[in-house]
Amino acid sequence: MTQGGTIYITRQVEFSAAHRLYREDLSATQNFELFGDCSNPYGHGHNYLLEITFKGQTSSETQMVVHFAELKRILNELVVAPLDHRHLNHDVPFLTDVLPTAENLVFVLWHRISDAIRDKGYTLYKLRLNSTARNWVEYFGPEET
Repeated sequence: MTQGGTIYITRQVEFSAAHRLYREDLSATQNFELFGDCSNPYGHGHNYLLEITFKGQTSSETQMVVHFAELKRILNELVVAPLDHRHLNHDVPFLTDVLPTAENLVFVLWHRISDAIRDKGYTLYKLRLNSTARNWVEYFGPEET
């Protein structure tokens, strides 16, 4: 049975990472005023939870938008493997020169994931990144102009 309409599929991945919020163009005092304890010289860590929502139509062949095993493979390759147990300021080449705020992480991850699924028949709809149980950011992609 094939139904019409858009289906939204969400998968969660977790990774633990350290980061430091610090701008080299500012003094230590200015950084502390902007970022507080997050500017600690040795950084601090989070157990991140990333929810990735895709949207698309079901395939007439599989009756799915995308197989969850495929999402697991893509997200492990693009998110978990390069970020888990890493220092985001020092260990992740695609974050070079990026201040690793939650907002910047979702921007960068959006582009990595959307580039990887281009022409797959489904698209990225939303990223939600939790840095704690009470703090998260959501991103719905670049605004169309």
